[in-house]
Amino acid sequence: MAPKEKIAVLGLGYVGLPLALALSRNGFGVIGFDTHDGHVAALRNGEDRNGEVSTESMQAANVLYTSNPADLADATVYVIAVPTPISDARKPDLGPIHSACNSIAPYLSKGDLVILESTVYPGVTEDVCGPALAAGSGLRAYEDFKLAYSPERVNPGDAEHSLESVIKVVAAQDDETLDRVEAIYAPVVKAGLHRASSIKTAEAAKVIENTQRDLNIALVNEFALIFSRLGLDTLEVLEAAGTKWNFLPFKPGLVGGHCIGVDPYYLTYRAEQLGYHPEVILAGRRINDHMGRHVAQEMIKAMLARKENPARSRVLIMGFTFKENCADTRNTRVADIAEELQSYSADVDIWDPWVSAEVMQEEYGLTPVETPEQGAYDGIIVAVSHSEFVTMGAEAIRALGKPGAILYDIKGVLAKSESDLRL
Repeated sequence: MAPKEKIAVLGLGYVGLPLALALSRNGFGVIGFDTHDGHVAALRNGEDRNGEVSTESMQAANVLYTSNPADLADATVYVIAVPTPISDARKPDLGPIHSACNSIAPYLSKGDLVILESTVYPGVTEDVCGPALAAGSGLRAYEDFKLAYSPERVNPGDAEHSLESVIKVVAAQDDETLDRVEAIYAPVVKAGLHRASSIKTAEAAKVIENTQRDLNIALVNEFALIFSRLGLDTLEVLEAAGTKWNFLPFKPGLVGGHCIGVDPYYLTYRAEQLGYHPEVILAGRRINDHMGRHVAQEMIKAMLARKENPARSRVLIMGFTFKENCADTRNTRVADIAEELQSYSADVDIWDPWVSAEVMQEEYGLTPVETPEQGAYDGIIVAVSHSEFVTMGAEAIRALGKPGAILYDIKGVLAKSESDLRL
């Protein structure tokens, strides 16, 4: 029976930790493995540094948290839920997956099952993980140990669309293995499972989910770039167009995070390996990657129009995470705003109550302010719509600036009449 499986979850971030807890609550023995000793120590104390899982949820499960690979030896199922970032050259970085496979391989036994949850291009599970596990264990892929793929659909900061409430795609090397995978996930995912026809199909499905969203946002971002030159308010145009029943309700904005700003490059990388140069996908990526600098340049232009010297200005950026009401700063494009403003010698303060100074300094070399000064800024950019900022309202936000300070509302938090610039 599936509940007798002992499951090791490798990677205890936004994906792996909720999965490990849910599996434990449903009767599985669970080993939670992560290479970051500090993170593991915090989890043992019932603390999720990412703020996604409550203390109550931590206490309701029985997970062995460890950074020692030897603790993986008792597992019969290994779930790889590690990040899949891109390099500076915007190519897939499979280093974390190779590292996970290297951790698993010495303890892999005949009959064990390895499930990859990380977002990858079609072929990674079978063509990368399989050979790596076989080489490290001396076992034969597909025969001595089994392979499966079940892509994560976690949305950080979104309590509504949780692991349990979103249909989960599952795929495996054969029907027997797929039945085993289904027995593991079915008790956890109340919304149900979708059995894909092959591992590559499931890998492709995952990577296009976020690519499609990336392109839709890129389209409205391009609308915004055009309308700014026409002197039109983009949100008003979208509101008017949205009265048609089949107009898609996307808004312009910064595209960051661990998925949307990354996954398209996995697909385009594989396409280029096959001799096809993707045009639409890469064009969308170029537009979205440019938007942070566009915001900064709009602020600089507004200052120059008022005959203010950007080099002597102070600008407050409100929010640094890639989306509202979460602590995740991965691939945040707000960093581009700060960098571009600093290139004009502006003095930039960043304020985000969701992000620790240690994280921002370690990952981006930036030091945030704990509390912004009242009446101190020449420009204010509302970059993330954290609930704290929405609650403040226009008057309290403007009070942070000098009289006549330029207020740029990227997220449409305020009414048009309450801000000077909107994306």
